[in-house]
Amino acid sequence: MIWYPYEQMKTMKAPYKIEDANGVYLYTKDQKLIDSVSSWWCMIHGYKHPELTAAIQEQAGKFCHVMLGGLTHDPVQKLSAKLEEFLPGDLNYCFFSDSGSVGVEVALKMALQYNTNRLDDRRLVMQLDNAHHGSELKKRTMVLALEHAYHGDTFKAMEVGDDEDYHFAFDKKEGVVHIPTEIPALEEAFAKYHDRLNCFIVEPLLQGAGGMRMYDISFLKRARELCDEYDVLLIFDEVATGFGRTGHRFVADLVLPDILVLGKALTGGHAVTVANEKVFRAFYSDNDRHALMHGPTFMGNALACAAALKGIEIFEREDYMSKIARIEAISKREMLGFTDPRIREVRVMGGCTCGEVDDEATLEGFQQFAYDRGVFSRPFLKYMYSMVPYVIGEEELVRIFDVMKEWFRRG
Repeated sequence: MIWYPYEQMKTMKAPYKIEDANGVYLYTKDQKLIDSVSSWWCMIHGYKHPELTAAIQEQAGKFCHVMLGGLTHDPVQKLSAKLEEFLPGDLNYCFFSDSGSVGVEVALKMALQYNTNRLDDRRLVMQLDNAHHGSELKKRTMVLALEHAYHGDTFKAMEVGDDEDYHFAFDKKEGVVHIPTEIPALEEAFAKYHDRLNCFIVEPLLQGAGGMRMYDISFLKRARELCDEYDVLLIFDEVATGFGRTGHRFVADLVLPDILVLGKALTGGHAVTVANEKVFRAFYSDNDRHALMHGPTFMGNALACAAALKGIEIFEREDYMSKIARIEAISKREMLGFTDPRIREVRVMGGCTCGEVDDEATLEGFQQFAYDRGVFSRPFLKYMYSMVPYVIGEEELVRIFDVMKEWFRRG
């Protein structure tokens, strides 16, 4: 039997069985549903996009997968070159993996080994110089992260996460410090821990599974300044926020991190961890021990790379940033003025709209309510939200919001 995610198998209701999908619609045997959550935020182009389908089929006619250990192929080379051109700054070095969570694991592994490799190099220089400055050499293993963070469900990703609803069964590790998205707390953390800090990892501007929490760019700008001042790596987890979800192409366009993780909208069950020149150079060595010893079996999968390349082409050609601006404008028009005593706050950023309620019991039954009215929704905890495909039309988008409002107006 299937063991479903985030469900108590003993009491879960039967999932809706999808028989077809096209555009923004999912089809069950008896219902046509607007997908308001883009299948966990990844289907930005909608379903059955003819160009994506053709790209996958063309590559499948050659081969579906070969390992990247000792082998390479055109799709992964072209995607890596495209990302180098597409991404800001010197984010040029692409390490592919098979999920956002693994991409975060790779980013943290890079950051921690970056410090170790640099210590090795410094010790060697000191030995050659017959210098004795051991007090200056210190291994940094502490990670700074955000309160309410969610970076995935693999183990290191859970360590830097901060949401008991997902990770309550696992003890928090010493060496991870969580702070709110407030500049005084940020400055205090750097003042207290800077000589032990290895990296600071954030979901920039929009914290997804932690409650669709939104914060200001000034926090990230100050983080960049402090990371530069204290030689701490800045990691952006843009698995959910990348490719326009916040209303910016990437938040990395506004504040440049040292390591960037992408997934979801990259398409094809794929993720990539992209490092800058400084990070990559710490691994580029005559010393075999300085290599990044990591290698997911399906990294650089040819089908996934073909889909990602075509997806980026469509994103640019069809001016998706204008589509996202339109989605944001409609979302604000429809939802920011809506109130109900049970709603704590409605917030909108780019392609994300969230209604947070005071009591999660308020949302019990909403998923079926929406299904009966032609919308697939998946509220969680106290959060009713939408993260729609970017190809959605105004009529369909308004329909999603009408269903949300109808839930509260029914009494």
